[in-house]
Amino acid sequence: MIEKRLELYFTEATKHIDLIDESLDVLQQILPLQDYEALNQLQRFALNALIFRFSKLQDLIGAKIFRNYLEYTGYNTADKSFFDILKEIEKENVVDIDTWDELRELRNKIAHEYPQELDEMLESINLFIQRASSLIKVAKKLEQKFYETKKQRS
Repeated sequence: MIEKRLELYFTEATKHIDLIDESLDVLQQILPLQDYEALNQLQRFALNALIFRFSKLQDLIGAKIFRNYLEYTGYNTADKSFFDILKEIEKENVVDIDTWDELRELRNKIAHEYPQELDEMLESINLFIQRASSLIKVAKKLEQKFYETKKQRS
């Protein structure tokens, strides 16, 4: 059951990653962003899609994949806090706690900045775009480790 659930989660993660990559392809030609107002409709759409898909991917990884992956490998996650889960994920060499916190903080900052703070928003967006690859690496590393474990069990 948990194996099938993880396979579904990784399929969903792949969809988010594909859309993040498509968004980055659209934005690549104008990086770093200098003027939000100068973005055309497609570029704004790509930026919003990037932020949305990054958030969805991060939620999927943090809320579902981490815990299920650890359970699949035999770690008892019952009554464990997210921080405990994250410490165990760090031991698995998937992502360190500081990097995960940075990604989460950056995502929250992007989601809650206001137009009157345009310079800060552009700086955050540029950093956010640079760090998107880090989140993708976490998802792919977890998927690789899952399929390696699954293969060993076969």
